[in-house]
Amino acid sequence: MKFGWVLIVVFVLIGNCCIAQEIKKFTATRTDYSPKIDGILNDRIWNEVKAASGFVEIKPIPGRAESYDRRTEVKIVYDNSAIYIGARMYDEPDSVVREVVTRDQLGNSDILGIVFDTYLDRINAFGFYVNSTGAQFDAKYSQSGREDVSWDAVWESQVKIDSLGWTAELKIPYSAIRFGSNDVQQWGLNMTRRRQKVNQQTSWNFIDPKVAGFINQEGELSGIKGIKAPVRLSFSPYLSSSVNNYPHNQPGVKNTLSTFNGGMDIKYGINQSYTLDMTLVPDFGQVRSDNQVLNLSPFEVRFNENRQFFTEGTELFNKGNLFYSRRIGSNPAYSANITSKILPGETIIENQLESKLLNATKISGRSQNGMGIGFFNAVTKRGFATVQNSTGEERLIETQPLSNYSILVLDQSLKNNSSASFVNTNVLRQGSAYDANVSAFLFNLNNKQNIYNIAGAAKLSHVGSESPGNPATNGYYYEIEAGKKSGNFTWRYSYDLTDEKYDPTDLGYFNNNNFIRNAIDFGYNSFSPGKVFNRFNTYLGIFRTERFKPRTYQSSRASGGGFFEFKNFWSLSLDFYRQFIGKDFYEPRVAGREFSTPASSFGNLSLRSNRAKKYNAGVFFSARFREQFSGVGYTIGFFQNYRVKNRLSLGLDFNAQPQYDYSAWLGVSSNKDVIFSRFDRSTVESAMDATYTFNSNMGLMVRARHYWSNRRNKEYYILTADGGLQSHDGAEFKGNHTNYNVFNIDFIYSWRFAPGSELSLAYKNVAQDMESENRLGYFQNFDRIVGLPQNNNASLKILYFLDYLQFRRR
Repeated sequence: MKFGWVLIVVFVLIGNCCIAQEIKKFTATRTDYSPKIDGILNDRIWNEVKAASGFVEIKPIPGRAESYDRRTEVKIVYDNSAIYIGARMYDEPDSVVREVVTRDQLGNSDILGIVFDTYLDRINAFGFYVNSTGAQFDAKYSQSGREDVSWDAVWESQVKIDSLGWTAELKIPYSAIRFGSNDVQQWGLNMTRRRQKVNQQTSWNFIDPKVAGFINQEGELSGIKGIKAPVRLSFSPYLSSSVNNYPHNQPGVKNTLSTFNGGMDIKYGINQSYTLDMTLVPDFGQVRSDNQVLNLSPFEVRFNENRQFFTEGTELFNKGNLFYSRRIGSNPAYSANITSKILPGETIIENQLESKLLNATKISGRSQNGMGIGFFNAVTKRGFATVQNSTGEERLIETQPLSNYSILVLDQSLKNNSSASFVNTNVLRQGSAYDANVSAFLFNLNNKQNIYNIAGAAKLSHVGSESPGNPATNGYYYEIEAGKKSGNFTWRYSYDLTDEKYDPTDLGYFNNNNFIRNAIDFGYNSFSPGKVFNRFNTYLGIFRTERFKPRTYQSSRASGGGFFEFKNFWSLSLDFYRQFIGKDFYEPRVAGREFSTPASSFGNLSLRSNRAKKYNAGVFFSARFREQFSGVGYTIGFFQNYRVKNRLSLGLDFNAQPQYDYSAWLGVSSNKDVIFSRFDRSTVESAMDATYTFNSNMGLMVRARHYWSNRRNKEYYILTADGGLQSHDGAEFKGNHTNYNVFNIDFIYSWRFAPGSELSLAYKNVAQDMESENRLGYFQNFDRIVGLPQNNNASLKILYFLDYLQFRRR
């Protein structure tokens, strides 16, 4: 830790060593005759105002001026209700790449983007993008350009392709953005263009790739006067219906169930800075299925969040990594304990797979002085499993208490793209179930040129209640890191410590506690094209971990690698590491035990072709060698994407992971011995997808995935007191192999029939099976899973966007 404080002192003493680049300025013009949003720049106002031009290349050659015959010209005007953008992108019409995609996708297309930093804090911004076929994409940015792509606003745009290239018109209503109450507005501004055919990206104000972040490298927009934030109130009621069929074929259990739901999303602008979002009785039946896997580790699998309410506008709530939204509405908290509560002769006839979300509320935004406030609250319904005895009598077993989840975030923007934050998460459960609370203080400080950085966090968890038999525990965690994040040469040192009682997992995701970790990384990056590469990034890193209590060495590793983009825009990634002998205190899954982990070496190589081509693909290969039992594991795979036509694209992914003579925990014997096994494992995953887009508002997607993984035990061992393995007959576990299959199909049709309004139809088919058979062969497993009972679900959802301002105008 002493080394960490030395780095902090060095940071404080370092002076400003780089020359700041020129900041471009542009003045918007007020108009009394707003342009028609049709993509044709023939409105009178566009002939009366000057254009922003002089775009500069970001890649492949940073700093090169845009050529005159491929220039970009953007004009900006405004009135009392919206800001308007008219843009001309000069090019040969045949050179404009134009894959048709739906909203929130940009595809393999040319792009124009406008980014507004409405508070000019150079940290937070709103981005609005259109591609050459008219698809809209919007995002919110925070803290060095972190992108929240799930954020959605309602705005208008149209594009046209003509003999000079293509044009775009955008109308961004003030209800879509947040800004201060000053009569004279001063905003940050940048504009970017992508010419996909030649892999070129340019920006109006140069974004130097050697400097971390891009919101901090924006220009400035002035001239906007006398505008006011409108009343921001919208309602999005929905109706949905679903039918689910699974052939239980059991007495008293229905094979087919149907539901009919209704609910509403509400957005209300509390003032010009803060917004209230609510969802009442939501329905998430349209989201994509999770990629289920066979997990042999002692830690839970972290799944992606696909529910829009929990991803949109959550950049504040993600600070400190204390919010894992899948905790809300996930598997019932006590579903794993049902078997211990079943009486002799009882069977489970109904058990809900997820807790029902009743409502959720978000309040978020940022004031003119840079204070960001986020408040989140959600309530899940009490849940039960139904069991039945031999006489037909039924009773309920609680699997989920009525639960309330909340988050509070205070985030103050500071000078030099810096910030300080306070975060609190809280879970309250009805009855005797325990509660949980976590608080954290965070800071992130940069020097004036955004070259050097210090960041840190201090977190405290409080889990349990004060009731007899359920005492509360307090735990803590802190981290500090410092480094150089801009320039060709970068480095970072970090130090983390958590005690044995720290536990944020009731609303967060955290694998393990009770450790101390030191890590240092060095990087060298080149952003200017040379004879072979357009750019490359390389790194070297070392880390070491110890158990905190009692203080014991745990593990250490040295790693290195890099990413290289060639002149033909193919790319290569290489990674290597050496894992040294260590101790694993988690794999035994019994408190106080440890497993002596063997040394291992790992190498990875992946190669990808030019992404701008109609057909692009990649291959990857990795190998890991473990010194214990001469274990070896491989991963080999490929992926490919083919744009058959501008409206149709196909994708295929495949990977196989054979492992031989690995060792891992298997179970605990009847006399409390911890049993390990030496095993072989095969994992094969394949996925195919097809997307057909009728236009930028309507498309359908089909995705099919098969995943097979097994574990074939060969030898059995007792874990000894010193962490070694001693041969054992494994009598209780012989034949206890694992064979897991899952096959699913998702079919989703969506039609955005009006701004903010959507109709979606989804069909999902899934079959999964876990067995103790040693079933060999990929095709044998595939045949088995498609022949097993399938769960089929079809759902229809209609959501309509209602804006208060539209009603008032009428």
